[in-house]
Amino acid sequence: MRVLQVMAGKRNGGAELYSTDIMLSLHQAGLDQCAVLHQAAPRAAELASAGLRVATQILAVPVRPWQSHRMGRLIAAYKPDIIHCWMRRAASLVPAGAARAIIGWYGDYEEQEKYFSHCTHFIGVTPDLARHAYAHGAKPGTAFYVPTFPSVEDAPALDRATLDTPPGAKVLLTLSRLHKVKGLDTAIQSLAALPDCYLWIAGDGPEEANLRALAASLGVAARVRFLGWRTDRGALLRAADICLLPSRYEPFGTVILDAWSMSTPFISCESDGPSAYIRNGENGMLVPADNPAALTGAIATVLGNEDLRRTIAATGHAEYLASFTRAAITQKMLETYHHILESAS
Repeated sequence: MRVLQVMAGKRNGGAELYSTDIMLSLHQAGLDQCAVLHQAAPRAAELASAGLRVATQILAVPVRPWQSHRMGRLIAAYKPDIIHCWMRRAASLVPAGAARAIIGWYGDYEEQEKYFSHCTHFIGVTPDLARHAYAHGAKPGTAFYVPTFPSVEDAPALDRATLDTPPGAKVLLTLSRLHKVKGLDTAIQSLAALPDCYLWIAGDGPEEANLRALAASLGVAARVRFLGWRTDRGALLRAADICLLPSRYEPFGTVILDAWSMSTPFISCESDGPSAYIRNGENGMLVPADNPAALTGAIATVLGNEDLRRTIAATGHAEYLASFTRAAITQKMLETYHHILESAS
C-alpha cells in the first residue's frame, strides 16, 4: 500500500503537528509514504531525515496551475493507492480519480464537503466530525473516526526558575495558537483574581500583542510568561499545576490528550470537542466560554481540593492509556487505510 500524504500548511499548528506525527509513526510501522509539504513547513527536514520521501517542489511555486501540474506529475510517478488530504487546501491540489481512494481529513466543523469534492472517503478526528462529514454529503460507509494522539515528550518537569517563576507559585499553562478563538484573554482576565498564580502561554500567533497589552492593563503582566512555540510541552506540563483550554471554539483539542498523558489536571471551556470528552469533576473540569469568573472559580476549586485534583488527573491519564496512545492510534489509522482500500476495490 502506497499513501501520498498532502499537508499544505506551513505554520506551527495542531493539524500540522499531528499530521506529521502520524506520518512519522506510520513510517516506523513500515508504511510506504510520500509526504507533500511546503518547503517552509517546520518539520519537513525532520521527516526527510527520518527516511520519508518528502516532496517540497509542489508548493515551491505560488501559482496554483503550476502546483496542480507538479502534483499530477508526482502522482503519475509515485502511483499511490491512497491520497490523504490534510484539510481543504491539500484537497484542492488533488484531481478527481488520482488514486483508488482520496481521503479528506475533517479536523474542524468548517471543513465541508464542497471543499472535498474530489474525495471518496473521510476521516474525522471525533465521532461527531465523522457524522458531520455525512451531514455534508459523504456517502454511506465512507466516513471514519480516527482520533489524534499526544506528541509530548516524556521529560522531567521544567525548572520553573528558567521561566522566572517563584518555586511556590501555582502555574497555569496554555498550549495553543495565539488566536482570538482560543480565548487566552479569558485566562489572563482570570489571573487577575488569582494572585498566587502565574500563567505560562506556550504558542505563537497574531494575538500576542493584544494579549500582552491586556495583561499590562489588568496589572498581571509580571505573572504572565509568553513562551512562544515550544517543543518541550511534556516538561512544561509536568511543571504546571493545571493545564487550561479556554477556547471559545474547539472541534477537538489534542491538548486534552497532552495533559492526560502527563497526568496534569485539565480545565476547559465548554466548546464542542472538549465537551465530548471531558466529564466535569471526573477527568477534567468544564466551564462556560467567555466567563473569566467561572474559569477563576474552577481553577480555585481544583487548586484547593487535593482529592479532586488527583481524581481528574488520574482518570484522564487512565483514559489516555486506554484509548489514545501513539501505538493505538497509529494501528487504528493503518486499519482504516486497509478498510478504505478494501471498500474501494
